[in-house]
Amino acid sequence: MPTEIEIPDSFPGPGTVAGKRAVVTGASRGLGALLAHAFSAAGASVALVARTERSLKAVADALPGPSLVCSGDVTDEDFNEAVVDTAVSEWGGIDAWICNAGISPVVANPRDTDPSVWRQVLEVNLTGAFLGARAAARGMPDGGRLIFTGSVLGERPRKGLAAYSASKAGLVGLAKGLALDLAPAGITVNVVAPGWFDSPLVDGWTSNPELSAAITGHTAQQRWGAPTDLPGAYLFLASDAAAFVTGTVLNVDGGYLLV
Repeated sequence: MPTEIEIPDSFPGPGTVAGKRAVVTGASRGLGALLAHAFSAAGASVALVARTERSLKAVADALPGPSLVCSGDVTDEDFNEAVVDTAVSEWGGIDAWICNAGISPVVANPRDTDPSVWRQVLEVNLTGAFLGARAAARGMPDGGRLIFTGSVLGERPRKGLAAYSASKAGLVGLAKGLALDLAPAGITVNVVAPGWFDSPLVDGWTSNPELSAAITGHTAQQRWGAPTDLPGAYLFLASDAAAFVTGTVLNVDGGYLLV
């Protein structure tokens, strides 16, 4: 069939990150640990970032590939810069930075919310992501990938999570702004917005039939997400196959936002 497009001999493999250098924040447990394992299993070198060094070392010891352990506070500008310095010193640079660290305290009523709680959520979830992205860009002289962990709650909030929802909605605006600012440097910036995944972090929901039904009833696939449902989105956005994808939000929610 005739075509005006020259067909290349090969295409980038979707999700191929072999040989890439990735930083994962919030890597000591939960989604962060899951992503660290996924990137390592796919052939990437992984720098693990979180507060607790002991927990990070336990994750690092279980990875199949090379890793670095960087313990500290993602809201600390100097710490983020130090992570980049370490990665550049050990690996020569960074290809992907996954801003995944976050907190989600439940507050019953805004009238009873201590302003310090609001500030802490925004500081970790939003300012921490900005400081990480700001530092990471310096370690990507030849281009790279910034990936933020958002949430469907940034678009469809639930009671008691106003600060968390605001922080995740803010990440979308941050990603789009940074995508414009960093495009000339060959750096893409995107958001993965997970839906509801069955994990220890939501035991209070999955173990409560009424709460669990409320979630699955608002999910097109009528189920909780499984751990294997999520890493592929991050691997894709970190790969060469996503070189022309920037400023986007990839919802991985089983259709939660459709119902």
